[in-house]
Amino acid sequence: MKLVARYDVEVPVDFVWAEITDFEAWERMAMRRGAEVTRTDRLAQKAAGMGWAVGFQFRGQQRKATLAVHSFQAPDRLEVSAQAALADITVSIALMDLTSARTRIEVKTEIKPRTIAARLYVQGMKLARKKVDRQYSNRISQLAVEIEDRFRRPASLRR
Repeated sequence: MKLVARYDVEVPVDFVWAEITDFEAWERMAMRRGAEVTRTDRLAQKAAGMGWAVGFQFRGQQRKATLAVHSFQAPDRLEVSAQAALADITVSIALMDLTSARTRIEVKTEIKPRTIAARLYVQGMKLARKKVDRQYSNRISQLAVEIEDRFRRPASLRR
């Protein structure tokens, strides 16, 4: 199943890139939501090859996933994959510099189920396609609005 969302923000592409690739912030956000996050690489800088082992609750059961950065092309392309027992998920984020102060964020997610249970879950998502697309687009727009809000804050108050 493929999901796509686009959103334009009134923020320079370099700032959006810095926010999206702030992996430490993503780790903290996951931990605040109850996930166990462990870095699996020893890279000193942000680059392809970064990885994490993540444990989390989903549908009442403890799950594990391995995340890896496959493409890191600053400042316009990031691809992260997640492998779990139930499914493989790939998230591609593309940033397009529309003007010096405007950026288009395009997020594509592809879910490939590995088990029959996961196929049934994805099939249910396909049946409710409009609702799933709307929820996905809403979440991406929330992320974009948060980035715009952080850009508008004084530099001393940003993260």
